[in-house]
Amino acid sequence: MKFGSLIVLVGLLAAPVASGQAGQQQRPQMAEEVFTNLQILRGIPVDEFMDTMGFFSASTGMNCTECHTKDADTSWAHYAADGPIKNTARRMMRMVTAINRDHFGGRRGITCFTCHSGGQRPKVDPSLAVQYSVPLDDPNEFVPTGQEPAAPILDKYIQAIGGAARLAAVTSFTAKGTYMGYDTYQQKVPLDIYAQAPGRVATVAHEVGPSKADTMRVYDGRTAWFASRDKPVPVMPLTGGNLEGAKLDAILFFPAQIKQAFTQWRTGLASIDDRDVQVVQGTNAGQPPVKLYFDEESGLLVRVVRYADSIVGRVPTQIDYSDYRDVAGVKVPFKRIVTWTDNRTFIDLTEVRANVPIDAARFARPGQ
Repeated sequence: MKFGSLIVLVGLLAAPVASGQAGQQQRPQMAEEVFTNLQILRGIPVDEFMDTMGFFSASTGMNCTECHTKDADTSWAHYAADGPIKNTARRMMRMVTAINRDHFGGRRGITCFTCHSGGQRPKVDPSLAVQYSVPLDDPNEFVPTGQEPAAPILDKYIQAIGGAARLAAVTSFTAKGTYMGYDTYQQKVPLDIYAQAPGRVATVAHEVGPSKADTMRVYDGRTAWFASRDKPVPVMPLTGGNLEGAKLDAILFFPAQIKQAFTQWRTGLASIDDRDVQVVQGTNAGQPPVKLYFDEESGLLVRVVRYADSIVGRVPTQIDYSDYRDVAGVKVPFKRIVTWTDNRTFIDLTEVRANVPIDAARFARPGQ
């Protein structure tokens, strides 16, 4: 992979300025309150700003130091420096904004990815190799059938993992295992997960290095935070699609009410690793769709793809589930791979316990 845990790219990222006092934590900090030398990406929360950097990375295939200075990843302050590629990125953003305004009525008709498609330089000549070869389809795209309602697919899933009665009997989970990703330099570290119905989850990856700093993602049923030593702020509130994603992750720990999670449903077919899957796409007003992929034979959930809107485009997160095992009569996935523009993490559980008392403090804002 070209990009790592910082994925701070092409954008107008610079040195963090002083964080707000405790009273300012009532709302998410805006990017210009954390970074200096911002000329375009202002007025958006810090987590959306970081998503925007990831979007640039995914669109161009470039990493942090390819766009910023070569020593940028040694200090957040070094991201403040201007350079030729960063200035080009600013011009490109203005160009894309103008095209969408003048030709698509302000709707996001094109993005960076439209032309770059994962490459640093957009191609200007047609490729005969592409024209006369079998296209490489994105497995996350699906063919809507419009024939089968979503309810039977979701009901089959509930039955496959144990049935409504057994699901209702489980009110909490605790789990232990390992976590590995770019932020751990591909080293496995100990992991704890705490989940409590109807929808509270805390995930803690324990740093084993000298810093002993934990990486935490917490959703308390209403608000979510991400705390990590490699982020620009010690505790980053999650907003928009990231907050909705945390909510969905919590729902999927106790999925008995999954049908009530969305107001509109579509169904379709797709293939993952040569395996036929049924796709159920859920949508709520004003939010990007969420796609759930179920193994056609077993009915088990094998993938979720959700999106967070950023100022430049939708940022996808893909979660793959496997190795289902029985825990108190309910099937739980012991392996998860979470892939998004800022990281790719591997979670392997070794122990899951059901109906264990969990201290409410586990779901408090990190650092409190």
